[in-house]
Amino acid sequence: MIEQILIPLLDVKLFLLVALGTLLGFIIGALPGLSVTMGVTLLVSLTFTWDTISAIVIMISVFFGGVYGGSRTAILINIPGTASSLAATFDGYPLTKRGEAGKAIGIATIFSVIGGLFGLIILATSAPFLTDLALQFAPRDYFLIMFLGILLVGSLTTDYLPKSIFVAGAGIILGLVGIDTMTGATRFTFGNLGLMGGINYIACLLGLFGLAEVFFQLHNLGKSKANVVIGKVLPPLMSLLKYLPLTLRTAIMGVIVGALPGAGGEIASLLAYDHAKRTTKNPNRPFGKGAYEGLIAPETAVMSAVGGALIPMLTLGIPGDAVTAVLIGALLIHGLNPGPMLLIETPDLFWVIVGTSAISLVFVLIWGLSAISLFARVITIPKYILLPIIVFFTVIGSYGINNSVTDVYWMIAFGIIGYFMKLYNFPAGPMVLGIILGPQMDVYLRRSIISEEGSVLGFLGSLFTHPISLVLTLFIVITLFTQTALYRNIKDKMFKPKPIS
Repeated sequence: MIEQILIPLLDVKLFLLVALGTLLGFIIGALPGLSVTMGVTLLVSLTFTWDTISAIVIMISVFFGGVYGGSRTAILINIPGTASSLAATFDGYPLTKRGEAGKAIGIATIFSVIGGLFGLIILATSAPFLTDLALQFAPRDYFLIMFLGILLVGSLTTDYLPKSIFVAGAGIILGLVGIDTMTGATRFTFGNLGLMGGINYIACLLGLFGLAEVFFQLHNLGKSKANVVIGKVLPPLMSLLKYLPLTLRTAIMGVIVGALPGAGGEIASLLAYDHAKRTTKNPNRPFGKGAYEGLIAPETAVMSAVGGALIPMLTLGIPGDAVTAVLIGALLIHGLNPGPMLLIETPDLFWVIVGTSAISLVFVLIWGLSAISLFARVITIPKYILLPIIVFFTVIGSYGINNSVTDVYWMIAFGIIGYFMKLYNFPAGPMVLGIILGPQMDVYLRRSIISEEGSVLGFLGSLFTHPISLVLTLFIVITLFTQTALYRNIKDKMFKPKPIS
């Protein structure tokens, strides 16, 4: 076992591939519009003639580097590089505005590596157990956990739950546009062929967080630029010890959620952020205003979820997220059988993947901290230069999704919508998550009802007769109950414009 784990370290070629793959993944994740899934998919076509180990090594490295890289632009310019880095904007960007960009990136890097290592340890020691737990989840449980994720992102990004519910509902409806995957029927297309493929969430992400930010910042054009203080990048050792309990709890959450097929880093980061917000009694500053705990929790969970996502892929042949679905295809191309037979027929490959992941996390630390000053200084660029660059990347990124101008139009539309949402203090996160999870929630809900012989009452009853469903249902009820106190301020503040500063 030890020999196989050390193969990527002792083989110079594989070692360089890990270093290069992690760097490429970091760049792909940091550039808005480019996804980790896209990068790994391109590698499948480029490496199908390579030997199996080299191909898998570079794809795993891009996976880890890309998941980490998504937080870089989320922290610096409030544009999530990936959907899973959405939660990093909640407190990461406020830290940047407070002149603590370097510290924010340093914290994100260190705790991402800690979370990733924890996920690998669980992958190596407890893969069969966690896989059995994931298999206990029925379609209704996936529906409940996605519904919970939307509720959580609503409660995390705004002080008013009704706004969040409204925006999330709008996102779910928009997510249903296109072809129904279960029946093949078209929904909300109005006969327009351009809507047959649905609305891509990346275009939504770029519009709501990229172009909308440009529109909003235009009000400040010509004013003093941000005061960026790089300062100390590495947090003191006492800080690591102080946040260790929170780190361990959120890492466990990330692994478990990552092992659930279809849940992914988006849900893991939101659950972790919500957990930190509920359990931290004395944060260094309020959540949403630059709390360190608000950045540590989601970044730890996102990276630990990567190890969790590899568990069902390697042990059952079931993808934990979109990237692992592509990796399964890569394994099949190279003549391997993802699932239980993989560990029986080629156990060496499993430990090579574990070793590659560990070395990739080391390079995440190296690349993340070595270029921190360079990346942090991006916000010192004058706005009349920086804003056109952001617009350029949002347009190119949205067009590059499907090489379609329609996606660019959607990005512009969401940019305008996002501007008014920022102006009137409506959260953008629930809409993005609604578009991402809406179609999946619809499928899981209908499968759940079908499993109860088409009875809606049977479906509702099953929520209270199965242990996992009951726990999730109670969690949803508690979440709604704890937010009811917010209704007091709705009448006076619901449509009060957000001041532009």
